[in-house]
Amino acid sequence: MAGRWAGWLFVLPALAVYGVFVLRPLALTAQYSLYRWDGVGPSTWVGWDNYAAVFTDPDLVAPLAHALLLVVAFAAGPVLLGLALAAAVRPGPSLVLLLPQAVPPIAAGLAWSVLLSSTGAVNRSLEAVGLHGVARTWLGDSSTALAAVGVIGAWALLGTCALLLSAGVRRLDPALYEAARLDGAGRWREFRAVTLPGVRREVGVCVVITSVAALSSFDVVYVTTLGGPGGATSVPALEVFHLAFTERRVGLASALAVVLVLLVLAVVAPVLRWSR
Repeated sequence: MAGRWAGWLFVLPALAVYGVFVLRPLALTAQYSLYRWDGVGPSTWVGWDNYAAVFTDPDLVAPLAHALLLVVAFAAGPVLLGLALAAAVRPGPSLVLLLPQAVPPIAAGLAWSVLLSSTGAVNRSLEAVGLHGVARTWLGDSSTALAAVGVIGAWALLGTCALLLSAGVRRLDPALYEAARLDGAGRWREFRAVTLPGVRREVGVCVVITSVAALSSFDVVYVTTLGGPGGATSVPALEVFHLAFTERRVGLASALAVVLVLLVLAVVAPVLRWSR
């Protein structure tokens, strides 16, 4: 019994910091979401009206839809490419490009803004091979801006996923691959029957990381498009920022933040269950 309480005493400082800087702000956000408040003056109780506005106002529903689309872009690209890279380097020395992880998101967003501009390297490369009709201002076109943001996010997360999946592949017993080859399995069959089931937990971790990054994305969107053009790349975190600090609608911003937290849990929980 004494040892158990001693353990809690060691953990208590970390729990206190977590409670003050994480749990308390979450509780206050949930409280503010039930009021109409400008952040300074007196607040007015509105109950669930702020949540009703989140799900009925097109300007607030659109960012939630964009966030779900970014989940697909942020997760599919890094996980699929990471799996391909991990399977390719399994027989030989591991070579994983982790440069994206060394670049801060703000710097990555600024660099990609230059690359994807009308006179950037992407358009120049397309024009060099005769694809003049494809070239455009990728982040300034409402039909391609969200996809371009998805590419930036996928590039930034590729290194993490490749590293995790490569480590997962290398912990698999080589005898499994030898048995598969003895049974006449080719590389594709080895991948489906041995590699993919063996790294299911690592895939789950990658999907969780990328999904949370997509749903909470702010910095890349802020420095590349500011939610434009015409709201084509608006995301919940950016909308919370604008509502709270520009329009001073703290109650509505808090309601959107709570909905975002619930959306993250709704996306992550099934993935964690599948990866067990």
